[in-house]
Amino acid sequence: MTGLFFDVAHLLAGGLVLMSFALIYQDRLSSLINVFAAHATVLALAVAWQAYAQNAPHLYVTAFIALGFKAIIIPVALQRIIKRLGIHREIETVVGVGPTMLAGIGLVALSMVVMLRVTEEADRLAREDLAFALSVVLLGLLIMVTRRNAVSLIIGFMSLENGLVLAATGAKGMPLVVEISVAFSVLIAFIVIGVFLFRIRERFETIDVSALDRFREGRE
Repeated sequence: MTGLFFDVAHLLAGGLVLMSFALIYQDRLSSLINVFAAHATVLALAVAWQAYAQNAPHLYVTAFIALGFKAIIIPVALQRIIKRLGIHREIETVVGVGPTMLAGIGLVALSMVVMLRVTEEADRLAREDLAFALSVVLLGLLIMVTRRNAVSLIIGFMSLENGLVLAATGAKGMPLVVEISVAFSVLIAFIVIGVFLFRIRERFETIDVSALDRFREGRE
């Protein structure tokens, strides 16, 4: 692979990590969803570039799925859900944004050290893509751990899945049937979670998942 291919792939994968930090920084639901749309767009560009660099046409399907479902359909649907539920407020967090960002930096450093060490024999581009992908996965988990809002948990889960897609494409892709089945699994999970959000809102008049803990404690 020439230097240009490597540099662009490196830039896009690093941009995905940067967008994950942007997700952590957001404190309002609407802006969080908009940043996730940008996150998915960067993923689509990264996958499309890998399709071109690897001469793997089936990866264009993965890029199209990421752009269509994650960058357009799901963010628009989430915006409509929060509008219908009347959720226009700040996101409640377990810890502050500052400590969370520091923890994220530590996770990225850990990902680089671990992944680059265990993949010494792999292709240079695959090694760095896997390191970036692990960083995105861990940052997605961090979002899920440090946010109480149910919509934030959805975003964290989907950003985590974006990291898995980046890892699969960086490691010379995955079978097309797997890519399509994963996309539909994410869509079905999103539909189920959307129904779940409406039920939480209807029952507890909030989508703060800590309300479930208080409800459970009240019944014990």
